[in-house]
Amino acid sequence: MRISEIEPFIVHVPLKDSIADSTNSIDHWGFPGVVVHSDEGSKGYGFTGTHAFLAGDQQITAYISSIYRPLLLGEAIESRACIERIWRKLHDTPPLKWIGRAGVSHLALAAVDIALWDLLAKSLQLPLWKMLHQDKAPSRLEAYNTDAGWLNIPLAELVSGCLRSLERGFKGVKIKVGSANPRDDLVRIEAVRKAIGPNHRLMIDVNGKWTLDTALKLACDLDGFDLFWCEEPLYFDDVVSHAELAKVMRTPMALGEQLYSEFHFDAFLRANAMKFVQVDAMRVAGITEWLRVADRALGSGVPVVPHVGDMMQVHQHTALAHPACGLLEFIPWAQECFEEPATVREGEFLPPTAPGAGTTFTRAAMTRFGRPLR
Repeated sequence: MRISEIEPFIVHVPLKDSIADSTNSIDHWGFPGVVVHSDEGSKGYGFTGTHAFLAGDQQITAYISSIYRPLLLGEAIESRACIERIWRKLHDTPPLKWIGRAGVSHLALAAVDIALWDLLAKSLQLPLWKMLHQDKAPSRLEAYNTDAGWLNIPLAELVSGCLRSLERGFKGVKIKVGSANPRDDLVRIEAVRKAIGPNHRLMIDVNGKWTLDTALKLACDLDGFDLFWCEEPLYFDDVVSHAELAKVMRTPMALGEQLYSEFHFDAFLRANAMKFVQVDAMRVAGITEWLRVADRALGSGVPVVPHVGDMMQVHQHTALAHPACGLLEFIPWAQECFEEPATVREGEFLPPTAPGAGTTFTRAAMTRFGRPLR
């Protein structure tokens, strides 16, 4: 099986309600991506996740068309080794190193890489998790709900939404913090913890908003709420400050959705600055690099809980297959767009059964939500 054509696309899915965290406010989710066609007539779908900024998404698809397409046509997709070799080709070709390794080029590579894994799994007539796992039975994968906890949700509605999540079978919820007045965050955390009780997981996500000084002042207060983790408390790339905070704050830190490579994760792990690895295949360069990060985390004894810029479609597969994973975020923004949407029942993800990586859009979604490439 060889690559015969590359077909970029952009899909922008409207959210039911606008959402906000400490640094972002959005009403659509973006999927700039690519369909990789084979000479046997099969198709592999891959994409990254964005805030639906059309000009930026067009840069990603243009990179795929102009830079990656000539390097991909004619390549054989017969095994995992083929995909890993192509990944190295796209990542390490000398001219590309000067304009890549993060940002647009990395997101474009993520989309291509995911499409190749989807294509290979489909050719083997296996769901990706089973192709990776090589066993008949998947691992159990618990879901925690993020979608009830956005920062723009008023306090009373936040509490009631978290309680409804528990009624639906979720055993943990995550709420967004990072208010203009950090004391307001403590009020939100206290209210939710009191409502859900001590036997359910409560996570908070700062989205990089706090300074080190602010985080150090809040550390003791946070430790009193028995939080499962504090996510991205500081600016995303600041290894030194995260390591300093980790020495003071007992609450474990989770981060990784804004880290672009396995080497970024390695730096945080070596500094003892993360206790949960939130690697996202949309942000690192696809499934190929995701697996390397997850292997590093496993070797360090640190659990992997992926961020889901893919709206769970890819990460349900990688998390079901990898021994470092047992927990995955639930954000149901685009389930109606996929031929086999991610499904949670009684607080756990159901293993997908269709061949591929779960990335195949319905024709209706591509038509309804498609956006121009230029």
